[in-house]
Amino acid sequence: MTRLSVNINKIATLRNARGGNNPDVIKVAIDCERFGAQGITVHPRPDERHIRYSDVIQLKNVVKTEFNVEGYPDERYMKIIREAKPAQATLVPDADNVITSNAGWDTVRHADFLKDVVRELKRFGTRVSIFVDPTPGMAEGAAQVGADRIELYTEPYAKQYHDNREKAVKPYAETARIAKKAGLGINAGHDLDLNNLKFLKQSIPDLDEVSIGHALISDALYFGLENTIQLYLRQLKE
Repeated sequence: MTRLSVNINKIATLRNARGGNNPDVIKVAIDCERFGAQGITVHPRPDERHIRYSDVIQLKNVVKTEFNVEGYPDERYMKIIREAKPAQATLVPDADNVITSNAGWDTVRHADFLKDVVRELKRFGTRVSIFVDPTPGMAEGAAQVGADRIELYTEPYAKQYHDNREKAVKPYAETARIAKKAGLGINAGHDLDLNNLKFLKQSIPDLDEVSIGHALISDALYFGLENTIQLYLRQLKE
């Protein structure tokens, strides 16, 4: 079964907009697990506009499923992983000023850099996933630098889904096939929602994990958090 990891960045954004501790990021993480989520994802950016360093340290002590920490592997991020020791570190190539992740790694061009980072992260006992575009060569490159998994960047799939879902998913299915052949696990994330998730899962049977935040938290405003998590889990089971 494909695991659902709930990205709680948006909960932290709401908290930070007003100050104080409402909503409580730590309690929401605990509740997500209680409601059926099989993982918690955070992306602590350098400006701490949502998840803070202190959140990560607190979360490491309460997350009972899988804790996934995303980020660009600079000195700050490596320190966070060394201290939090999450189940998974997901490497993204984001610049400091981007609103959200908008491209995957060029695992060939940055092979030497990524190889050193992956080696260091594995010393911390952390599984390493590399965020990539749906290109078979990038999956092969991820395997060559020692990654355990790739995370497919699914925004282009989500944008094209309603026009031609078969065409939209084709490069993802092919990249997943190459990744599996190379011995990699397969994650996916970005703009996945209740409309497009089921078809992605059907098209990539070996999908290990999806990380979903913005759409899931938005849906929870209407459906409630517990019900929303169950709705997403249902898409992954059918």
